[in-house]
Amino acid sequence: MTAVLKHELRGYFHTFTAYVFGAFLLAIVGFGAMLYNLQAAVSNFEYVLSFGSIIFVVIVPILTMRVIAEERRQKTDQLLYSLPISTTQVVLGKFLALLAVYLVPLGIICLYPLIFAQFGEVYLPTSYGSLLAIFIMGAALIAMGIFISSLTDNQGLAAGIGIAAILFNYYSVSLSEYVSSTAFGSLVALAVLILALGAVIRFVTKSDVLAGGVCLALLAAVCVIGYTDYTLFEGLLPDIMRTLSLFERFNTFVSGVFDMTAVVYYLSVIVFFLFLTVQSLEKRRYN
Repeated sequence: MTAVLKHELRGYFHTFTAYVFGAFLLAIVGFGAMLYNLQAAVSNFEYVLSFGSIIFVVIVPILTMRVIAEERRQKTDQLLYSLPISTTQVVLGKFLALLAVYLVPLGIICLYPLIFAQFGEVYLPTSYGSLLAIFIMGAALIAMGIFISSLTDNQGLAAGIGIAAILFNYYSVSLSEYVSSTAFGSLVALAVLILALGAVIRFVTKSDVLAGGVCLALLAAVCVIGYTDYTLFEGLLPDIMRTLSLFERFNTFVSGVFDMTAVVYYLSVIVFFLFLTVQSLEKRRYN
């Protein structure tokens, strides 16, 4: 795993990938700090992080689009399978390398609250709690990007899907106000989500039995719940969209509340997408 980590780090810092990622992140946070902390004389640095979180829609797909897609395009992913380490270690090595690239500009940003505190009152616990939250949220988005990159050998396609997925997650709370809140609408949406999950399982595992079994079990559970109490599905779809939003949970930290459930959710998302990435690579190995 260490060898993969070092190889990935050399690749990122010998190309423009790490520098473009860091430059964009520092630029948007610096612009936000100028608007909020300097011009408007607002002491809450966490507002700057909330303002700058939109940049993740662009920079995370740029950072992760080549991590596995480029390996597949150049057929060098076959060399990974010959290494004396497991696929899990390969994925973890690549993930940790991306986290290291992410930590470089974030480490610089961590100095901002201390600098601003020399010229005014800055509530450091909230500022650094938000910085911790944005790190874990970024790690979750990176894990999502790695999985998307493992599905294709086209970097542009991986970046496009990543931008669309993160953008939808960013605006999911706003979009939840316009979707159907009726029980029937929620049932239809759940059925579509279950079928989409089955398609992902089928793609990753190549097992029709597993994908079909999961779909049938979930659809049966939905039917039983709906038959028992149909009203439980009223407003369920908007609630799901709000619950799954990574960015909405981050806003809790910006409000000054250290939400442990959000941290657990972020960690669960990281584990979930890294697991899917491992399964995607394992499927390609056996093919």
